[in-house]
Amino acid sequence: MNVESFFSENIKAALKNDPPGAWMPDLPDGCIRLSSGYPDPTLVPAEEIKGAVARLLDEEQDLPLHYLGSPRIARLKQQIQKRLAERGICVLEEELLITSGACQAIDLIARILLDEKAVVAVESPTYMEALEIFQNYTKQIISIPIDEHGLQTYRLKEMLDERKRTGLTLPRFLYTIPTFQNPTGTTMTIERRKHLLELSIEFDFLILEDDAYGELSFDKNPVPIKSIDKCGRVLQVGSLSKVVAPGMRIGWIAGESEFIKVLEWFKKDLDHPFAQSTMAVYLENTDFEKRLDLLKDVYRSKCTTLIRSMEQFLPEPISWYIPDGGYFVWVRIPGVDTSHLLSLALAEGVSYVPGKYFFLDQNDGTEFLRLSFSYANEKEIIEGIQRLGQLIASFFHGLS
Repeated sequence: MNVESFFSENIKAALKNDPPGAWMPDLPDGCIRLSSGYPDPTLVPAEEIKGAVARLLDEEQDLPLHYLGSPRIARLKQQIQKRLAERGICVLEEELLITSGACQAIDLIARILLDEKAVVAVESPTYMEALEIFQNYTKQIISIPIDEHGLQTYRLKEMLDERKRTGLTLPRFLYTIPTFQNPTGTTMTIERRKHLLELSIEFDFLILEDDAYGELSFDKNPVPIKSIDKCGRVLQVGSLSKVVAPGMRIGWIAGESEFIKVLEWFKKDLDHPFAQSTMAVYLENTDFEKRLDLLKDVYRSKCTTLIRSMEQFLPEPISWYIPDGGYFVWVRIPGVDTSHLLSLALAEGVSYVPGKYFFLDQNDGTEFLRLSFSYANEKEIIEGIQRLGQLIASFFHGLS
C-alpha cells in the first residue's frame, strides 16, 4: 500500500520540510543545557499546582474530568482578561480565546488566514516553530531583518512599497515577537511599534504579536503592540508557559470578536479542561505580581552571570546583543559555522541552538547561535561558557 497516496496535496507539500524539532540536539548525559528555552526548574510551582489539583478535585469531584470541565474554566478566562488589562489590553470575553499553549494559537491563526496563495511576513531571525507552522500552509514567506532595536520597519515599508508597485501580493499578516524576541532577546522600540501599526493600516495587513516573554522584563515591561492598536489589526498571542509551567499548555489569542469566533470554530473542543481548571485554582491562590518579581529577579541575575561569563571567556571578535528581559542571548561568531561547532561543543558537555534554524534561508544564520540563561543554574552557566570559550579559541587557532 502506498500510504503517501492518501495524503492531501498540501500535506505532501508540508512533509517536504524538515520535521518538527529537527533543530533540537540530542544531549549527552550531564550536558550543560544552554540550548533549553525552558523555565528554571526551581521556579516551576510543582507543590502549588499539586495543591491546586487536590483542592479542585476535593471541591468538584468528577466535574473537572468531564468534557465540559469545571466552571473554573470561565474564571480562567476572566483571570487572563485581568492580566491583559493590567498591561493596557482591554478585551471582552468574546475577544479572547484560551488555547493549548501559544503554538496552538499560532497554528489556529495560520489555519484561518493562510493558504498556498497567501503571503506571510516574518522577522529574520524568528521563532523556528512559528516558521515550521507557517511552512505547513504556504511557501510564500517574506523575511524582514531585525537589529538591536527589533524589526526594521523602514525595511518592511521598502518591501511593501516595492510589492505594491510591481503588483505582487501583499502579506496577509506579519508575525513579530516585539518584546525580548526569540532568538535574539531584542525589543522593538515604541517608535517602531507605532510605525508597524501605521503600515498595517496603509497596506492592509494584520499583525500577529507573539508576547510569550512580555512580562519577563528586567526593568519596566514594554508596551504591547495590542495595547496601542485602535483599529483591531493585532491578534495577540500570549502564554503562561514562561511564567508558570509549559506542560500546563495554557495560551490565548486576543483579537477582534469576528476573528475569535472563527478561530473557536476550528479549535472545536481541542482543549485541556482539567489543565485549565487547575490553572484557574492555582491563579486564585497566587500573588502573581509577587511571583513575577521573583522570576524577574532570578532571570536578571542569571542573564548578568551569562553576559559577564561571555565577556570573560569568549574570545574576540565574538559579539552579542544584551537583552532587557526574556530568556535568550544572540551570539555571532564571524567565520564559524555554528552547526559544525555544535558537535564539538556537545563533546565538551555544553549545548546551544545553531542560528540557522531561526532563518527562512538557513545560510543566513550559519555564524549565529542562541544561548539560553533560563534553565541552567548560575554555576552551570559559568562553566558552560568557559568550556565554550576554550573550544572556540582552539577552533579559531585551528582556522588560523
